[in-house]
Amino acid sequence: MVWKVYLSKSSAVALGMGAVICGLISLMKLFSNVVSMVEWDLMTLNSLTVVFVLIFDWISMLFLSFVLFISSSVMYYSGSYMKGDKYFTRFMYLVLMFVLSMGMMVLSPNLISMLLGWDGLGLVSYALVIFYQNEKSANAGMLTILSNRVGDVAILLSIGLMSSLGSWNFFICSHYILDVDWFLLKFLIMVSAMTKSAQIPFSAWLPAAMAAPTPVSALVHSSTLVTAGVYLMIRFSAALENSGIQSVLLIISCLTMFMAGLGANFEYDLKKIIALSTLSQLGVMLSVLALGYSDLSFFHLLSHALFKALLFMCAGVIIHSVSNYQDIRCMGGLVTFMPLSVAFMSIANLALCGFPFLAGFYSKDMILEVAFMSQINFISMMLYIVATGLTVSYTMRLVFYSLSGDFNLGVLSNTSDEDNVMSNSMILLGVSAIFMGSGLSWVLFPEPYMICLSGFMKNIVLAISLMGGFVGYMLNLLSVSNNLSSLSGYSAVAMSGSMWFMPFLSTKKISEISCLSGASVDKLGDKGWFEYFGSQGLYYVFSKGFMVLNMLQLNSIKVFMKVFVIGVIVVLLAFL
Repeated sequence: MVWKVYLSKSSAVALGMGAVICGLISLMKLFSNVVSMVEWDLMTLNSLTVVFVLIFDWISMLFLSFVLFISSSVMYYSGSYMKGDKYFTRFMYLVLMFVLSMGMMVLSPNLISMLLGWDGLGLVSYALVIFYQNEKSANAGMLTILSNRVGDVAILLSIGLMSSLGSWNFFICSHYILDVDWFLLKFLIMVSAMTKSAQIPFSAWLPAAMAAPTPVSALVHSSTLVTAGVYLMIRFSAALENSGIQSVLLIISCLTMFMAGLGANFEYDLKKIIALSTLSQLGVMLSVLALGYSDLSFFHLLSHALFKALLFMCAGVIIHSVSNYQDIRCMGGLVTFMPLSVAFMSIANLALCGFPFLAGFYSKDMILEVAFMSQINFISMMLYIVATGLTVSYTMRLVFYSLSGDFNLGVLSNTSDEDNVMSNSMILLGVSAIFMGSGLSWVLFPEPYMICLSGFMKNIVLAISLMGGFVGYMLNLLSVSNNLSSLSGYSAVAMSGSMWFMPFLSTKKISEISCLSGASVDKLGDKGWFEYFGSQGLYYVFSKGFMVLNMLQLNSIKVFMKVFVIGVIVVLLAFL
């Protein structure tokens, strides 16, 4: 036990010191407007040079600072959350490898060197998702890694396409791939970002990855795995300007935002509700990136990381306290027994909804305002508005079921805030969720945006948020008072609650198609023409040839007589 506490505390201190150092370096780079790069030539291939590159600019250092800060809190939190686990040391080293892979990905402006961190994230995330040895975790891990492999293949194809540019440094080359000839490269980069950030149709793996321990969920859904795709698109944002990719990315991200918000209103698993909220916020980041505001996307990426990590850590404390149940219907009235955790969770929920002057308010309010100012179509605008209302709706539903409402726990439940390690690890994140939004907006946007909106457009977000909260609260009252009311619209509820059947399509249907196609290939190929022209055909030819050679070796008179006769006939025909 002493070793476990020492390992978690020492890791937390080291990561915290790294976060402070990276934060100071990012401020220096931001105010001096200086970018530093370190290159290490590995090999030369014709005119191409394979280079290992690290970039130190204010974007990479600030993002790395947030990654290390949240990782520090998660490591300290894990010292108490995972203390009873048999493989505690393995878990801590896996999380450190996860952070290392993310750091490699953040600091690499080169597609080849970035692939180390990109693939490292996928591999270590698989190891963490299957950390609990059971069938559900194994299935979730397989879905996670196979979905991420699609993005890895897209990155590998992009490396092949970028070789004609003479460099794989996308920090430099993104300014030169603006024409139509590079549409395929931009499409591949978008596909790789969509798989990592779980956009439609690759959304099924994100809720499935909740099979991992809760500290991993806090790290994955705030600043590491799912944000890697958004970070890659921010780095490639210069190449997306005036491109058809922007329109495609906008509609996909808006649909993801709407689908995740709708699904969260019908979900009962606490961790999956928060995971769907992450999916919705990733749609917000990529949609505003598609509109051309990469700086706002990065701002929301940082502010979202703070309150989402806090939200997962509070969920972990609650799950531990209610006998490891994750169903929100088995909770209720927790504000009486866990006031500190409920206070932190309320702060994170309000920041998620964009409550004024919390971390999420500064980024979400500005994103919605510039989206309404942009030249977007009516469908995208309505998806923005409805998704905002759905966010408040599922947040109110979560608060009603778990934090307030009736006490629905078992008689032997011992709910309290007595674990000082987990409570202390949430304090810094709670303070950051309150004050860091304003601090980031002052640092990143010293000059304010010029927002020109009518009074109706300015107030529609507030009206929709209030309406979403009211509708969510009333629907919860209805579902509590009459549990059979939702059976009348069972088909719509089943479709909305299952993410538009995406997990079903991503697992069962794909496996059926692959099995059927595999059976036909096996029948026509391996047991058909491949067999006839392949192994069996070669066996027939070689066996006949070996029989002739064997007869020659035995000096058979029949063979020599046949050869002699054939030779005489050939000579006679030649002379005639």
